[in-house]
Amino acid sequence: MSATEIEAPTSGAVRTSDLFIAGKHVAAKDGRYFETTEALTGEPIARAAAASVEDANLAVDAAAAALEEWSGLPPAARRSILERAAVLLDERTDDIVATMSREMGATLPWCGFNVHVSKGMLAEAAAQAYSAVGEVIPSDVPGLTALSVRQPVGVVVGIAPWNAPLILGLRAIVWPLIWGNTVVLKSSEQTPLTQAAIVQVLHDAGVPAGAVNLISNAPEDSPSVVEALIAHPAVTRVNFTGSSRVGRIIGELGGRHLTRVLLELGGKAPFLVLPDADLEEAAAAASFGAFMNQGEICMSTERAIVDRTVADEFSSLLAERAAKLVVGPPSDPASQIGPLVHTGARDQVIELIEDARDKGAQVLTGGTADGLFVKPTVLRGVTSDMRIYHEESFGPVVSIIEVDSTDEAVAVANDTEYGLSAAVFGKDAAAALDVARRIKSGVCHINSATVHDEPQMPFGGVGASGWGRFGSRAALEEFTELRWITIQSGSRHYPI
Repeated sequence: MSATEIEAPTSGAVRTSDLFIAGKHVAAKDGRYFETTEALTGEPIARAAAASVEDANLAVDAAAAALEEWSGLPPAARRSILERAAVLLDERTDDIVATMSREMGATLPWCGFNVHVSKGMLAEAAAQAYSAVGEVIPSDVPGLTALSVRQPVGVVVGIAPWNAPLILGLRAIVWPLIWGNTVVLKSSEQTPLTQAAIVQVLHDAGVPAGAVNLISNAPEDSPSVVEALIAHPAVTRVNFTGSSRVGRIIGELGGRHLTRVLLELGGKAPFLVLPDADLEEAAAAASFGAFMNQGEICMSTERAIVDRTVADEFSSLLAERAAKLVVGPPSDPASQIGPLVHTGARDQVIELIEDARDKGAQVLTGGTADGLFVKPTVLRGVTSDMRIYHEESFGPVVSIIEVDSTDEAVAVANDTEYGLSAAVFGKDAAAALDVARRIKSGVCHINSATVHDEPQMPFGGVGASGWGRFGSRAALEEFTELRWITIQSGSRHYPI
């Protein structure tokens, strides 16, 4: 069994994870490694290869060398490989769930959900093998046949985060891969084993050597490694999922090197509750959206914007639900809320709660921490002079903001630099749809939670939440090049 292949983790066992370049597990050129630890216990988890700029360049070189073979395969062959990968992923579910839970401190249901969505993504990507089609465009030139043709863009770099490491790591690879591109995945420093498992699954499913490569790096080396990946002349696309702060850096580097980037960044999702909303349903959706995976999701419900006429009842229902959620260790299947990823994340959330409390917000439930565990928190009376009104918390806390009209609700929803996911609750579907159209976000769900994604849907944000779209046919725009090709038959007249 290879170094990065999934094996049942043993408590306290430290596993070595090497780079994966040109179909082989290799150590970093300078032999360096970095260690990861379990946040709750301090136990070591992994000894991961610390790639250098040289290693990054070698990975891109391998992807470039494999491009002709992979892109030259019939669509049916690429489809078959991804279908096989879905089967292998299913077979390795238990081991991957256990590994992911240790690395990021997530509850077992969240880890299992990552596997479920990832299997669906592989199946959907496989189904899109034949979707890179062009068209014949009528020309005004006699005898000229004009074609639009979609072709692979070349080498794609994927940079994946830790909070949904399986879903987002696979997403960074699978859409460029199905249309004939080759890929270098830079794994998160937090979850190198989970994301190494993705590459192992694809390799074992039959992806040829070099078509998928893996780079892991020590945190202090991330800036130089990322810039090397973006600057390499063979790289044509970069897709990044992570914070808006880092996304801006990726965007600047892409502009400097004229490398096109796809960014899915932070969020401050608004959840609008109109006067005619079903409040029980709204509270259930808001609770799920705010507290799933401890709120460590880019789509998490951060702001419940509620019409004042229903604010008392909605606030009571939401606080009651939040107070009943089970907070506990990730290893306990009964746990619904696990620990935050590290002390810095916990401190950030508590600082935001305390700032809101000091400025007059009412803590309806929660508001305290025990180690890395933050109790699900509902704040009422949040105003624009509080930090939590503007800043992404990325934790188990939701703010209730009361408004006096639908117009004011829309204005508050749009009073942010972010624009990823949103939700609107109201029984009048036509009125709710009108509100949804006025919200500046890439995604908006009516009478459903802000946390929702499916592999076949176009997913992405606007503003500080990024640009471009992942997901099925929408990703075709990102990972194929649209070319214009003409064929002239017969003689053509030229003016000179």
